[in-house]
Amino acid sequence: MPTYTAPAKDMQFVLHDLLKISVSDVPGYADLDRGFTGAILDEAGKLANEVLAPLNAIGDQQGCVLENGVVRTPDGFKAAFEQLKEGGWNGLDLPEDYGGQNLPYVMGTAVGEMMVSANMAFNMYQGLTHGAISAILAAGTDEQKAKWLPKMVSMDWTGTMNLTEPHAGTDLGMIRTKAEPQDDGSYRISGQKIFISAGEHDMAENIVHLVLAKAPGGGEGTKGISLFIVPKFLVNEDGSLGARNGVTCGKIEEKMGIHGNATCVMNYDEATGWLLGDLHKGMKHMFVMMNEARVGVGLQGYAQAEAAYQNAVAYAKDRLQGRAVTGAENPAGPADPLIVHPDIRRNLMDQKSFVEGARAFTFWGAMLIDRAHRLGDKEAEGLISLMTPVIKGFQTDKGFDMAVQAQQIYGGHGYIEEWGMSQFARDARIAMIYEGANGVQALDLVGRKLASDGGKHVMAFFEMVKAECKAHEGDDRMKGFVEPLKAASKQLQQAGMFFMQSGMKNPNAALSGSYDFMHLMGHVCLGLMWTRMAKAAFEALEAGASDAAFYETKIATGRYYMARHLPACAMHLARIESGAETVMALEEEAF
Repeated sequence: MPTYTAPAKDMQFVLHDLLKISVSDVPGYADLDRGFTGAILDEAGKLANEVLAPLNAIGDQQGCVLENGVVRTPDGFKAAFEQLKEGGWNGLDLPEDYGGQNLPYVMGTAVGEMMVSANMAFNMYQGLTHGAISAILAAGTDEQKAKWLPKMVSMDWTGTMNLTEPHAGTDLGMIRTKAEPQDDGSYRISGQKIFISAGEHDMAENIVHLVLAKAPGGGEGTKGISLFIVPKFLVNEDGSLGARNGVTCGKIEEKMGIHGNATCVMNYDEATGWLLGDLHKGMKHMFVMMNEARVGVGLQGYAQAEAAYQNAVAYAKDRLQGRAVTGAENPAGPADPLIVHPDIRRNLMDQKSFVEGARAFTFWGAMLIDRAHRLGDKEAEGLISLMTPVIKGFQTDKGFDMAVQAQQIYGGHGYIEEWGMSQFARDARIAMIYEGANGVQALDLVGRKLASDGGKHVMAFFEMVKAECKAHEGDDRMKGFVEPLKAASKQLQQAGMFFMQSGMKNPNAALSGSYDFMHLMGHVCLGLMWTRMAKAAFEALEAGASDAAFYETKIATGRYYMARHLPACAMHLARIESGAETVMALEEEAF
């Protein structure tokens, strides 16, 4: 059975050596010294390592079962859920007014990574609740916040997001769920939603569904959509639970992965709901939850790769196969361990360099979110908006690739269920699809985000990379980072110029290259992170760090990413500049 150990040391490096959070001007960051963050990560690590990780395979094997309208979660999930509640982990970065601890979002991100790596399916019950809380915080009235949030922060009640319908996935303007206004100010919600994660389960007293529906007078398309709070049980004036609402789970989907999470078909039969935010402005309010979810899904991509990588390393060190080409390295044994072979090293270095780069990128993104929310920093808000489709799309694509590569280390055993490696690949696969399929993320990046605010934010990013490169001029140690980053950044800018010159004449020319652009930008972002991490590691070594091997390993890993992965930017640029002609050449009948 696979194991997991929370990478608290590497997280501390990112938080303190790279991001230097304790000296940041963001409110609340001054309290985040190494001792404080270390204590939080150690406690979260114990929960992840000792409680959640052992349940990961159980959840995969047992799945969820629908019995008489109630979903039974796998053995051990309910007890683990109680431990999660007792520790207050869901409220770590939520407001104190509603029972949270009000720590910065970056700390919730670090803890969230541990939970996802340990047990992605289990963590989704918490993750969806956190997103629903954020939506209510952003759009709810004071009365709604007081009514719903304390119980959701404590996880006595969980939350969901209900968007997709059988005939309407990405195109939400086609939804048919109806909301009929009532004399008391409530609405009657009727319709069917599918793919609803944690839509029904047996671990919480109540489930608070956030549901997109069309109320009268809204018109066609997404402009006519409103957002509603629709609980499983109605709530009495005194806060106690009342009658069962008209919402039921009709089916649990049989899925490729995340079996421990109940993915439900939800039926709304004149269920009572309350408008959240403005009438006919539901998409705007739901995007609060969706954008948080997209960053969270990007985290899932590399967090699954981290867990898979840990097990692949252990197997590569233990499994004896063949002899090193340069001579036996385990002469007393019948063969050498797998890790002596260059192709195994290549495979593991791919995984290690991606995971560590993606962690830095995601934590930096979380820091931008803190700057936006706690400082009102509009530049940070614009930058994280630009980066969100990259974090989600690029990292889930590469995270799945890395989970497959970890499986590959095992050879045939990786394909056998008893070794557990297929679960990482199967669970990681959904992250490329939900919260906006990655093709949609690429279209959002190229079609909307690049031009946002007149291109201000992407230009700011180009200047940031340029400044980073210039800061290391004359430092020979940094050449292996600066030169590849500079070249990749120029290729990214060249791709952007191609879109500007060709996209207006032929929109397909831009959209045909959008997926490559997302990956090109992802490599540049990780290249920027690795350049910054290398500088931080060199500084730590100069300061006489006690664990020199850790920092030397960090530098060597970064050099690998810059040398072996940034050259892919040239390939992506060539594809982009080939335009739409070959992509769109065939008539429909030819497929």
